[in-house]
Amino acid sequence: MSKYVHGYSEMEANRLNDQADSLANLIHYDSIWEEGALILEAGCGVGAQTKTVASQNPKSRFISVDISEDSINEAKTLISSKGIENVEFQVADIFNLPFEDDYFDHIFLCFVLEHLPNPEQALKLLKTKLKQNGTITLIEGDHGSTYFHPESEHAKKAIQCQVDLQKKSGGDANIGRKLFPILESSGFEEIVVLPRQVYVDDSNPRWVEGFTKNTFTAMIKGVKEEAISNGLISEESFERGINDLYQTAMGGGTFCYTFFKGTGVKK
Repeated sequence: MSKYVHGYSEMEANRLNDQADSLANLIHYDSIWEEGALILEAGCGVGAQTKTVASQNPKSRFISVDISEDSINEAKTLISSKGIENVEFQVADIFNLPFEDDYFDHIFLCFVLEHLPNPEQALKLLKTKLKQNGTITLIEGDHGSTYFHPESEHAKKAIQCQVDLQKKSGGDANIGRKLFPILESSGFEEIVVLPRQVYVDDSNPRWVEGFTKNTFTAMIKGVKEEAISNGLISEESFERGINDLYQTAMGGGTFCYTFFKGTGVKK
């Protein structure tokens, strides 16, 4: 697995939870599986998405894994604090899972493929763990889908720094647009990929705070030191870009971003 470009700080954990809370209705309204299903959540991180999918599928059972033991411990604490009892956590590597083949009814990944150097290989390995007619669900963002008002070249350059750093570490911040071909080349059938667009303006203050400020801008702001030290941008330009992104959350500003949700079936 490539380096997690956002890091493992408490600030990043808070950002992930803000993101999950603000996007829950948009990306998870249809994350529903049948009663009694056994679902693998691959790459659960700090449990930010786990709390939503597990709570709205109380009669399904989840095994949620992540390569980071610290993240798993945070996830356990979070899920316990919510009183959710249908999740088992394990430290495990997606590329070396400790489960038999044909074990799970469904597999779920959210914001994971973007960090993998070989997402197709990961999906092929995960496919072996699915039962016949089992499904996989993928959710990913795409930084190339970012549009905002007022326009700002400095903001675009700051965003590009995050894209470049993620690429350098082996990931792909623009992977959302590629979900269909990745699923297809990994051998899945009955593939459906649909966009889930975030559009934020003054009429939705919850998304202004939860997404524009506390999710997206906070994510870009988090790569400042690495972007400057790698010579991708000057400190002055980066700070101007962050300030301009915050301006899109002020009166009269707008912000757009598209996530992609894909599903496939193992035949």
